[in-house]
Amino acid sequence: MVISKYNGNIHPDEWINDIQKFRYIWKLDYKEFLKIAISLVDPTIKLPAEISNIEELRNALKENISFAVFKNTNKRKLQLLKYIPESRGGDTSKFISNFLKLCYNAEINDIEEQKNYLCKSLPMNEYFSNEFYTKMKNVNSLNELIKKFEDIAVEESNLIKNYSIVALRHVATGKYLSSAENFYYTTGSNFQLVFAGSPVPDSNSLWKIKFGKESSTYNNTSIRLQHVKSSNKFLGIYYGPYEGGYYKSPSTNHTEVSCNSTSHISNHQQYWNENWKFNDSKLENRQGYLKSNDIINLSIKKSYDDNKDFLRSHDIQFTIGNDTFQEVVCHNERLGGNDEIASYIHTKIISCEFALELQQNGKRI
Repeated sequence: MVISKYNGNIHPDEWINDIQKFRYIWKLDYKEFLKIAISLVDPTIKLPAEISNIEELRNALKENISFAVFKNTNKRKLQLLKYIPESRGGDTSKFISNFLKLCYNAEINDIEEQKNYLCKSLPMNEYFSNEFYTKMKNVNSLNELIKKFEDIAVEESNLIKNYSIVALRHVATGKYLSSAENFYYTTGSNFQLVFAGSPVPDSNSLWKIKFGKESSTYNNTSIRLQHVKSSNKFLGIYYGPYEGGYYKSPSTNHTEVSCNSTSHISNHQQYWNENWKFNDSKLENRQGYLKSNDIINLSIKKSYDDNKDFLRSHDIQFTIGNDTFQEVVCHNERLGGNDEIASYIHTKIISCEFALELQQNGKRI
């Protein structure tokens, strides 16, 4: 074992605690140990001529200008410290370890000062700002501060963010909202069909969620769902200008739900709608952020009759050629279990009465 020298780049308390281990290992008497300890201090750090015990040595090291420089250096490092979530390649455990070490080295023991440094390390976005303020205002200890921060980090990892790849699972039947290239309705719009597919997510059931800001909040976020496998095609409904209303689903005569690109539709701003709203399937006025495993309803506002229709599936099927599909529609009837969606991210998971299941790297999380 090598005894480290003291050169001003370690906290005096930590250094003395380290070297005291050698006294017991080598069975040194106190005077011999103190003499060795003094000899290990770098000669550029001037000590008093007489030091009679280890506490005097500790105090002398703390009174030297090198310790003030050391503390100020660690304060500046705290000011520059930035938290990066695991979703962006960071490591929360290493961040917290670094934060605690810098607070120790800088001798920052006041809880409000610790909160301030931790707050400044967070990413500049709405979620972290709101959650940190809400959860930290009554925190009175460092352990509680770290516990609340970990809670925020865990919750952040489950947020459905802009451009997350998600899967939407129909709660009642357990099947995933899907679309398939080269399969088109033979009635109605003749656009690419949408159906409740496999009970296991596959490439046909992956959607990229878009909503124009980093995180989506209940009650005021409009989302768009882009089918990953079908390039620039989105989930939506279409008003047939020559039909006098929205196209009807193949089996139940509800509003047809299809997958299409606006570049394929003339006058698409007037006739095509791909902007969906979500709300909690049980709590009408739920606040907060959309997260993996939430159970939601998806709704869409019609352009011509001002009604709000909800996404639904059921056990009713339709056929195209030799293939059978479980129907997905929009309706304005009373909500029930067939409207619940569970959502999950392919990087996470949501549930709806048409439910969203979010996965990451192809695995459910």
